[in-house]
Amino acid sequence: MAIRTVRPDELTALQDIERAAGRCFRDIGMPEIADDEPLTIGELARYRQARLAWVAVDGADAPVAYLIANRVDGNLHVEQVSVHPDHARRGVGRSLLEHLAALAVREGVPALTLTTFTEVPWNAPYYARCGFRLLDDAGLTPGLREIRAHEAAHGLNRWPRACMRQDL
Repeated sequence: MAIRTVRPDELTALQDIERAAGRCFRDIGMPEIADDEPLTIGELARYRQARLAWVAVDGADAPVAYLIANRVDGNLHVEQVSVHPDHARRGVGRSLLEHLAALAVREGVPALTLTTFTEVPWNAPYYARCGFRLLDDAGLTPGLREIRAHEAAHGLNRWPRACMRQDL
């Protein structure tokens, strides 16, 4: 599966992928997450303009998954990685993470970070299989603490969450 940067006309496709991927949360008793709206077109455009947004595309060059990232405390922070359920369990998400890791290595960035639900099978357990490790409070940087506070303010602490890091 090819990975490339997001094009301006694909931002609504990213929203569609996010909505479809989010439906899986309903099946595990997290309907609030399933019903959460994706980022706005403007927010997604900012990631694209910062060159921190990528898509995995099918043979017809149509996006089937995406990853957006930010720079946080000298690392690349995975803000969102979503795979359309029709393309799940095929290594697409892992390929996007590996693409970001390769970029980070080229730029001399020491690590990837992310925040995630700890008890959702396709979240923390998946990221652990991809080489991320859980961070305890002592391992949190100021930027990660700020992200966690923002998540808590939006009610995400209703379910167990954690920060994870992959050293490169």
